[in-house]
Amino acid sequence: MPSSGKTRIVIGDIEMTTESPEKKPQIITALREGVGLVQMVLFKEIKAELIKSQPSKDPTFLSMLAGSMTNEVFATRNPAEKFVLFRKENRAEIEQGLLSLATEMPQLCEKITDALRIQTLCDHQEGEDSSAVLVKAKELGILVEEREIPLPSTFMTSVRLLGEEHNLIIPPVQITPEQDQSIVH
Repeated sequence: MPSSGKTRIVIGDIEMTTESPEKKPQIITALREGVGLVQMVLFKEIKAELIKSQPSKDPTFLSMLAGSMTNEVFATRNPAEKFVLFRKENRAEIEQGLLSLATEMPQLCEKITDALRIQTLCDHQEGEDSSAVLVKAKELGILVEEREIPLPSTFMTSVRLLGEEHNLIIPPVQITPEQDQSIVH
């Protein structure tokens, strides 16, 4: 039987169909951007908390620590040698920070849960198994298990609002037809 070129994935209540595994569906790209926005917010919040709790430490160190913690949550380690070395030398401090995330930033746990589930769904769609990231989040106490997997539109709406709240996204504004005409197309 000839292949239709479509791939169908079902995880829980979410069903996704793509045209071809060679082409990355636009929805996957958009969802990954949403996950990236949650990562930026997490980094920003961790860094602010570290600066507040450890004001005498070097800001560059605290920034790298915040980045390492964020990368661990999302299993997106930076392969550059300086970051690999930093992770190795500061493993205990990174782990300690990760263990305190649930109590230090409970307001972000739902957003992190949604982003990790969407990331895992996108990875699965692309033939990767990243379910270990959910197991790690559960161990850290930041996975809100009773929370339903969001639909893509719901996830993107909540991420947009989160981005606006943290001044990472400028909300669209209504323009007049005259303003539209003045924009070079």
